[in-house]
Amino acid sequence: MPEQRPSEQRPSEQHSREQHSPARHWPGGARPRALVRAARKSAAVGVSLAALAAVATAGAGPAAARPRTAPAATPGCSAAYTIEQKLTTGTTWRMCWRYDSKAGLVLENVSYQPKGETKPIKVLNSARLAQIHVPYDDGKHEYYDLTGQGFAQELMPLSPGECPGGTIKTVKVPDGDPRHPNVKGLCTTTRSRGHAYRMHDIAQSDKTYHQQGKDLLVYTVNQVGWYEYITEWRFQDDGTVNMNVGATGSLSWEDYNAQDGRGWPIGKNAKDYATSHSHNVFWRLDFGLDGSSGTKVEQYDSTVSAPAGRQEGPTAKTTRTKPAKEFAGDYKNYRWWRMVSATGKNKDGHARSYELVPGPTTKYPGRPFTRHDLYVTQYDKCELFANDNPKCATGHPKSVDKWVNGQTLTHPVVWMNVGFHHIARDEDQQPMPVHWQGFSIAPRDVTAMNPLTPKELAWQNGHWEWRS
Repeated sequence: MPEQRPSEQRPSEQHSREQHSPARHWPGGARPRALVRAARKSAAVGVSLAALAAVATAGAGPAAARPRTAPAATPGCSAAYTIEQKLTTGTTWRMCWRYDSKAGLVLENVSYQPKGETKPIKVLNSARLAQIHVPYDDGKHEYYDLTGQGFAQELMPLSPGECPGGTIKTVKVPDGDPRHPNVKGLCTTTRSRGHAYRMHDIAQSDKTYHQQGKDLLVYTVNQVGWYEYITEWRFQDDGTVNMNVGATGSLSWEDYNAQDGRGWPIGKNAKDYATSHSHNVFWRLDFGLDGSSGTKVEQYDSTVSAPAGRQEGPTAKTTRTKPAKEFAGDYKNYRWWRMVSATGKNKDGHARSYELVPGPTTKYPGRPFTRHDLYVTQYDKCELFANDNPKCATGHPKSVDKWVNGQTLTHPVVWMNVGFHHIARDEDQQPMPVHWQGFSIAPRDVTAMNPLTPKELAWQNGHWEWRS
């Protein structure tokens, strides 16, 4: 979609079910914005470097120096709203960014260009958070953090120590404090993730091939009540994209009142019980592989049978189905999905695709929209949030489970649901260590070989024989 500059962003709609409780706000009512804004002026505000580095899902490492020159404009946005990074291993990631009045950071026109490819390979039309649903175990409170709790407006400023070796971009926050509309709150940096591969050459006993992988990280921090959410997008040099949300900040001291086994004792003895709750995070992915939105969905299921006859071991058979209509899906043993390009093939003639790779999850059964791991719906420009969706016309269903109504998939949109049941512990204070939840998309046949293959091994594609 066309770039939306901060001055063009639409005012957010008034949420019709605004909720207020001590669990999410300061004593006596809503947390005073004056205190929030005053705190933003202090260098102490934000998540510490130690917290970010200690718990990063793929591990922190040396950061690359920030680019010396500004990136060129990416199609669909100006240079100011372009993120472009060529990693030291030769892979370049490009994308546009904008800031939505409810979803926060939105990435668009995401492309991947490994070494050996003459032009960028488009992966995503757009990628964004689609809801953070927080129901409490005692049934007294339930929150929609993106659409009902000012998630986007509470973008936190980042200090240089929180973006090591990178660049902190200034974001104009829609509907934010008019006295402080611009927040230095978007970090782009690079990190090492450890081994990308290691292979001992059996033909040359003194030769070992190894490579340290590099990632581009793009992230923001948004505060909601006592929590601070780190929204992280990690783009690997091998084409994998990791989407993670990390919750940190503080436990709500006004929630130390759990009863009937719905909490955990915090502090001295068994007096204060922190109320348990869930964080159900949704992401919305609009694939545009090779520039086409007509991506196809494929589901794979395998069955394992016991040995029969003279077989040495069990057998496994994998079957493929091609859903043609909208559906809700659940991961189970030996099941996976991929999104297949309608137009593009790699140099081996195989259709390019991205596999959906789930992360650990605790699926919340309390609401219909959280009962499945993913939904695939036909594109509708107003369907942007997995529940409590405010963008559609009156009468349009407000949650993703009701959008799955049998439409033919010509432009599929993927909704990923990852849950975390937070039963607090003594170590959650103070501050609370980051707990992460997320998933990945991994390239499957996007390139003909490992995109990081060294030149000496480039000839070993498919069946090969020893060279004399």
